[in-house]
Amino acid sequence: MDLENSLAAHLSQITPPNMALAETAAQREASLAKPPGSLGRLEGLAIQLSAIQSSSRPRHENKLMVVCAADHGVVEEGISPYPKDVTRQQIENFSRGGGAITTLCRTVGARVLLLDVGVDYQFEPNPMIINKKIAFGTKNLAKGPAMSRQEALKSLLAGIEVILAQPELDLVAAGEMGIGNTTPSSCICSVFTGLSPETVTGRGSGLREDRISHKVEVVRQALEINKPNPLDPIDVLAKVGGFEIGAMAGIYLGAAIRRAGIIIDGFIAGAAATIADKLSPGLSRYFIAGHKSQEPAHQAFLDHLHLRPLLDLSMWLGEGSGAAISMFLAQCAVTHFNEMRTLEEARIADPVLGLSRQNQ
Repeated sequence: MDLENSLAAHLSQITPPNMALAETAAQREASLAKPPGSLGRLEGLAIQLSAIQSSSRPRHENKLMVVCAADHGVVEEGISPYPKDVTRQQIENFSRGGGAITTLCRTVGARVLLLDVGVDYQFEPNPMIINKKIAFGTKNLAKGPAMSRQEALKSLLAGIEVILAQPELDLVAAGEMGIGNTTPSSCICSVFTGLSPETVTGRGSGLREDRISHKVEVVRQALEINKPNPLDPIDVLAKVGGFEIGAMAGIYLGAAIRRAGIIIDGFIAGAAATIADKLSPGLSRYFIAGHKSQEPAHQAFLDHLHLRPLLDLSMWLGEGSGAAISMFLAQCAVTHFNEMRTLEEARIADPVLGLSRQNQ
């Protein structure tokens, strides 16, 4: 089976969330021993997870974070304050548990996998690092396509295959490590939202203010040279994307096949989520926006996908950090829904429904 057909076969396995079960969950939520709506967005999150997991009692125990890593040829244009070798350095740091994402995942009880789809380095065998390397980084998208169409398909399939190989999954998130990856994300944002390079291009990992205008011109040049087709998400990924962005999109697709809640992180995750949603229209019903990044154009992705973030903590680290923190909120949503008593079980009078049951 060729790669296009293999991807199509996976996409055919994605079905919508169970909306009939969402109605049942909403009825249970309304019957819990509290004023209706008093737990705010935790209530809707519990209902959404019930529909996604097709379960009358949604689950949170099996949390997975996959950090996808790759390098970018466009770094040679001076669009990042960091050299590309930092990608390799951070993945090694993550593998030893010393990164922000690994500490946050330990805190919320999420398992971490590191997926190398294109780091410009050959890692020694490591049980935490899954090697699905496509190439040693993308080509410079300011001079031509970042990758071939076949490579783009391989990146998508790498993410799907990692998820399908996992044991039981309840909540899934994808993080990233790839110096320079806000530049392809800005390109992707411009393609799908129609916003200008000036609007979608930010500081990334801390670019000096006087260098942002240069980064804008790199994004503009990439779009003019490559002319990515917004009606073909694989073409967009191939021409102005990144291997880790494709793998993240694949992780979201795989998680939907597995009927797991998908927690979306920040700007780069927004680019991947948009590609995934274009490949499988309606996939965004599986999405939970973990937080709002400080990267200005992240809001454009949220608006495009009709997502409202759970948190706004002024974060812009990436790595999956905002999604990891929001896994705890998803856990709170699930536990209140599953473990609270109903008004009837607690024998509490409901002034709205006129029940006469009293506390015992």
